[in-house]
Amino acid sequence: MSTIVSSTRSRKKVAWVPAVLITIAIAFLALIIYIPAINVFYQAFKNGVAPFLANLRQPNFMAAVRLTIALAAISVPLNIIFGLCTAWALARKQFRGRALLLSIIDLPFAISPVVAGLMLVLLYGRNGWFGPMLNAADIKIIFAFPGMVLATMFVSLPFVAREVIPVLDEIGPEQEEAASTLGASHWQTFWRVTLPSIRWGLLYGVILTNARAMGEFGAVSVVSGNLAGKTQSLPLFIEEEYKQYATESAYSAAVLLALLAVVTLIVKEIMQRKSRISEEE
Repeated sequence: MSTIVSSTRSRKKVAWVPAVLITIAIAFLALIIYIPAINVFYQAFKNGVAPFLANLRQPNFMAAVRLTIALAAISVPLNIIFGLCTAWALARKQFRGRALLLSIIDLPFAISPVVAGLMLVLLYGRNGWFGPMLNAADIKIIFAFPGMVLATMFVSLPFVAREVIPVLDEIGPEQEEAASTLGASHWQTFWRVTLPSIRWGLLYGVILTNARAMGEFGAVSVVSGNLAGKTQSLPLFIEEEYKQYATESAYSAAVLLALLAVVTLIVKEIMQRKSRISEEE
C-alpha cells in the first residue's frame, strides 16, 4: 500500500515538471521575441496607417529597399550556384581536404559579421592587400556596392550547401549512376534526376539565404559607409533613422523586415510539410 501511495506522489511531482518547463519557455520567448515584436508593430501604427504609409514613401527608404533587393538578387543566385556545386562535390566525391572544405563552409556561422566585414576591408580597402591594384584600375570595392555584395555573400554562403548535402547523402548516387548507364549526359542527369530529388532542400536553403541576405547588418555596415540613398541597405536605414530620433520611420521599416521574416517562416513550414508528404509517398 505504501508503495502505491509513494508512486502516486512521485507521478504528481513529475506531472509538475512539464508545466513548469513550458511556462519558463513561454516566458522566455515572450521577453525575447513576442513582446519586442509586438512593440515594433505598435510603434509603427500607433499614429495610424497614414503616417506608416507616408514613412514608406520616403526617398531614402525607397533607395534602401531597392539596394537591399539588388543585394539579394545578386548574392542569392551566386550562393545557389556555389552551394549546389559544393554540396555535390562533398556528397559525391571523396578527396583530400574534404573535411577542411566542410569546415570552411561553416565559417560564416562562427565568425562575427563585423569581423567578416573587417576582413573584407583589410583585403579590398585602400590600404588592403589588393588596394593598390584596385586603385590603379580605378575599381572601388569598399564603401561601394561591390563590397556590400561580397559581405552579403559571405554571411549567407553556407545555407544552400548545408541544406542540400544531407539530402544528397540520403538519396545516394544510385539513381544518378543508373541515368548515366542509360546514356544520360551530366546535365540531363542533374536536371531530370538530381534536381527533382533535392528540390525541397534546395528551396529551403534558398529561402534561408534570401532572408539572411536581406536582413544582414553587421558585415554590410562595416564595408558600406552607410551613405543615405547610396550605400544604405534597409537594416542600415533602420539603425540610422533610430539614431536620428526618427523612431516612427525606423519602426515602419522594421515592420517590413518583420513581415519578411513571417513570410519566410510560412514558406519554410510549407516546404517542410511538402517535403514530409513527398517522403511518405
